[in-house]
Amino acid sequence: MGYFDSIYASELPHRDIVVYMYLKHRANAEGRCWPSVRTIAKDLHLSRATVQRALRELQQGGWITAEPRWRENGSCTSNCYRLL
Repeated sequence: MGYFDSIYASELPHRDIVVYMYLKHRANAEGRCWPSVRTIAKDLHLSRATVQRALRELQQGGWITAEPRWRENGSCTSNCYRLL
């Protein structure tokens, strides 16, 4: 069974599947990546709201986790996404 078979067999909306595949493509060997919502939206030609909805649903479904990342000055930067 291939890596994507389980996500293809899921009943996730297509927006969730394409965002998951994007994260998988960008992930390092540990399954982590940190693209911004703006970058994901731009690369996939989706709205930022659509990407945020997909990320939220992927987290709720147990497909990914999101860990906030912080700059040295204390401001928030992009999340680190980990594929499960």
